Amino acid sequence: MSTDNMAATAAVPRALILDTNIVLDYLLFGDPSALRLQAQVNAALADATQWRWIATQRMRDELAHVLLYPHLQPMLAHYQHTPETILAQFDQRTTLVEPAIACTLYCRDSDDQMFIDLAVAHQGMLLSKDKQVLKLRKRMARAGAWADTNLPAPDAS
Repeated sequence: MSTDNMAATAAVPRALILDTNIVLDYLLFGDPSALRLQAQVNAALADATQWRWIATQRMRDELAHVLLYPHLQPMLAHYQHTPETILAQFDQRTTLVEPAIACTLYCRDSDDQMFIDLAVAHQGMLLSKDKQVLKLRKRMARAGAWADTNLPAPDAS
């Protein structure tokens, strides 16, 4: 690969996909593990040449629905958020893209399929804590996508 091609490739940000539970950790919760994730994602997104958080309208709609769950209301109040403030942060930080065509990797949790499809279609990194998603890591890697609970270290990306 020529130096020009390598520079052009490096200038294209990698797609970052966050499943709904990771979005909640990132935009809502303030416990120590969520704070580590927040720092990781903030650092990654600070350099727009490295990462770009993408989502679909369906992912946003799912987040809006989840934010109305009764068991989340005390957490929203505790962290002084509302569903609207979380969605505003989501809107500010994401780039909405068209839904991906279904890929050949099947997730047993159908709610997570849209995240896997998007990661594979964009050869991106899917952050998830879902065991069914993480079981697909090796198969996703063969398809040019990644799934993990954390972003890779900056020198590993």
